[in-house]
Amino acid sequence: MKAIWNDTIIAESSNTKIVENNHYFPREDIKETYFKASDTHTRCPWKGKASYFDIEVDGRLNKDAAWYYPDPSHAAKPIENYVAFWNGVKVTE
Repeated sequence: MKAIWNDTIIAESSNTKIVENNHYFPREDIKETYFKASDTHTRCPWKGKASYFDIEVDGRLNKDAAWYYPDPSHAAKPIENYVAFWNGVKVTE
C-alpha cells in the first residue's frame, strides 16, 4: 500500500493493518522527512487518545493529515504507533 499526497509517496508498506476502513502503516514505513508533530489530539471511545502529524511536501502543508495511537487501549494494541491518513491523502495499492 502507498500513501500519496501532493504527488509524492509519503508512506509505503506491505504490512498495513485495516481498522474501520483505514489502512494503518507501520511507523518505520512512513517517510519521516514529510511528517511534523502536531499539538492536536482526539479521543476514540475504544482506541484511546490519538496524536497527529502535519504533512509537508514541497512547501505545501496538510494540517493534521495523519494520526496514530502512541498509547492505545488494550483493544487497539495491534495498531500502536501505526499511522493512518485522511484529508486528501490517497491510500492505494
